Amino acid sequence: MFESAEIGHKIGKARYRAAVPPLRAALLGAQVDLFENGKIPVVVLISGQDGAGKGETINVLYEWMDPRFISTLAFSEPTDEERERPPMWRYWRSLPPKGRIGIFAGSWYSDPIRQRILGEISLKELDARADQINRFEAMLVSEGALVLKFWFHLTKEGQKKRLKALESDPHTAWRVTQWNWDRLKTYDQLQDVAGHILRITNTPWAPWVVVEGTDDRYRSLTVGQILLEAMQKKLASTDKQESPVAPMVRVDTDGRNVLSELDLKLKLADKPYENALAKWQGRLSELMRDARFKGRALVCAFEGADAAGKGGAIRRIGAAMDARQYQVTPVGAPTDEERAQPHLWRFWRYLPRQGHVAIFDRTWYGRVLVERVEGFCSENDWLRAYSEINDFEHEMADAGVIVVKFWLQISQAEQLKRFKAREQVEFKRFKITEEDWRNREKWGAYQQAICDMVERTSTGNAPWTLVEANDKNYARVKILRTLCERLEAELDGRPMPGEQAHAKVSTKKSDRAAKHAKSVEKRAAS
Repeated sequence: MFESAEIGHKIGKARYRAAVPPLRAALLGAQVDLFENGKIPVVVLISGQDGAGKGETINVLYEWMDPRFISTLAFSEPTDEERERPPMWRYWRSLPPKGRIGIFAGSWYSDPIRQRILGEISLKELDARADQINRFEAMLVSEGALVLKFWFHLTKEGQKKRLKALESDPHTAWRVTQWNWDRLKTYDQLQDVAGHILRITNTPWAPWVVVEGTDDRYRSLTVGQILLEAMQKKLASTDKQESPVAPMVRVDTDGRNVLSELDLKLKLADKPYENALAKWQGRLSELMRDARFKGRALVCAFEGADAAGKGGAIRRIGAAMDARQYQVTPVGAPTDEERAQPHLWRFWRYLPRQGHVAIFDRTWYGRVLVERVEGFCSENDWLRAYSEINDFEHEMADAGVIVVKFWLQISQAEQLKRFKAREQVEFKRFKITEEDWRNREKWGAYQQAICDMVERTSTGNAPWTLVEANDKNYARVKILRTLCERLEAELDGRPMPGEQAHAKVSTKKSDRAAKHAKSVEKRAAS
């Protein structure tokens, strides 16, 4: 991919001076249009060899455009805070909002390239990271972003000459260190690894532009013109870039599904409940203080029908932990700041550090539930969200985050009973709104969306636990017990208990329900 960047591209001074003023004016105009449009973020990746002009090019773009609408993020070795979260966390936090330009000096490509050169990852692992990056960039483009990726190239001899020239000039000598000269020794390895990863991430939605870095004027004009043309084309287009997705496949033609097979009659009497609650809260408290948890993190995701008891269950979990150790994030309609970013951005920002817990009251599944049913996003948006969510949870699990997801299910009759009860209690009236009543009218559509969600996102790393929640006592104990068992399995490094490895569905409800209720009471009494 580097042949065209090794032929000695140059621009003369006269031509450069003539070309810059109209280019600057056009770039400023495109910036204004981009800001006023307010629907398109621009992500610019500046990568390449040392001495190829990455920093100089960024400075030129700041000189030619309005710096108030540009942000530049430089990434080197991760900080301690960044190491304690999934690798992509620091890049998600830095994404530019709609209407602005974000320049990444160093990017999500830097770590896998460096790790491969050092032999820390295999070629197979590098390809897996590249595949993950392709999906991430496809998501950005589908969310409306313009993604431009520049690789500044020098030959080995050209890089050596460039470093010597910089070092001999008193104004630029500070930019060349022994580290740069040491890196020159790995030039051939970088060429092999970079050539490989550029090839497999050179996608139609986010292609690479390889720019020869020998001549400053050529490099600056090339990048400026490509950026201008790409922004103008994107602003002129009325079509939203969409990733191809297959239509939803229905499998419950006999009317049975994971929700209909739940036994909502399961109950736990008050006395056994009190004993079981104390037992599992005590166990959870111990697990939170376990030395092995200091190197892990926990994410609890709560979804459920309105009035299913999510808040009560969350309070019982919180009661077993130090308040400094966990954070509860209630999720509602996105704010203006959140709407200016990809839909998963607002959840990435709240991921916990090692040794901490994040509890989400409503989650990233809103896109495939309320946004799908209410028509707040396109069919293409919610169809592709399943794979994007699976990627998100997979990245968390790979980084050592324990992801536990609960769906609390109640019957329509029980929901109506709780709605009416809330209206009668002064301090609970705020919990019932016109929207809650309106959602009841779409019960069937929501049930189908829930079944599709479980079908497509209950994975080995992040399985769904479906909770029979008509009885609050039973639901709270099941949630606490599930959470403790999952934590114990993860900290012990053993497979999860079989009944927790997938969304639990009872096919012989009457027999299993009776056995399960007796088992719970027996454990509570012990």
